[in-house]
Amino acid sequence: MTATIFLIRHASHAHLGKILSGRLGGIGLTSSGISEAERLADHLRLHDLAAIQSSPVQRARETAAAIAAGRGLDVDVAEALDEIDFGDWTGSAFEALVGDPEWDRWNDSRATAAPPCGESMAAAQARVVAHLRALAGNHPSESVAVVTHCDIIRAALAHVLGLSLDDFHRFDVDPASVSRIAMGDWGARVLSINEVCR
Repeated sequence: MTATIFLIRHASHAHLGKILSGRLGGIGLTSSGISEAERLADHLRLHDLAAIQSSPVQRARETAAAIAAGRGLDVDVAEALDEIDFGDWTGSAFEALVGDPEWDRWNDSRATAAPPCGESMAAAQARVVAHLRALAGNHPSESVAVVTHCDIIRAALAHVLGLSLDDFHRFDVDPASVSRIAMGDWGARVLSINEVCR
C-alpha cells in the first residue's frame, strides 16, 4: 500500500534570507507569506488530505493552518518535522557567518558536519525519514500534508533519491512550495520537487 506525502515548506517570513531563524519562536508569516499560504491552500484543494502535520515552529504552524482551513482537519504538531537545531548559530545574520570556517564546512560537507552545539543534517534526515515511514504506514492509499522546513525537505528528498547530503543544493525548495513523494513498505519514489503556486 502506498501513501502520497506532500512535503510543504512554510511560507515567507521576515527573517528569510537574512537571519538563520532555526527554531526561534515568535517568527510568523509576513503579509506576503500569508498570501503565499493562501495560494498554496487553494492549490491543494484539488487533493483530498487525510491528515495535516506541522513542525512546531510558528511559521510552519501558520502555513499548515491555512491549508487546514475549511477542511475539517486539525493540524497535528510533530516534533520530528522541526527545523534543524542550528545550535550556537540560531538567530545569527547570514552576513555574520560568512568566513566562519565552521559555517563553510557546514555548507561544503552536509553529510558529516554539524553546527556548533547543534544537530547534524544526517541526524535530522534520520528523524524525518523515520517519521515519514511511520506516517505512510498509518495512511495507506491516502494523501497527507506535512509542513516543515527547507533543509528537512531536502534531507527527505535526498534520501529517496539516493543522493548524498553533500548534494543537497542540487534542487531548490522555495517558500510555500510542494514536493511530493510516494511511500510504502516497498520503498519510496519522488513524484515532484518544488511545485510553486504563483
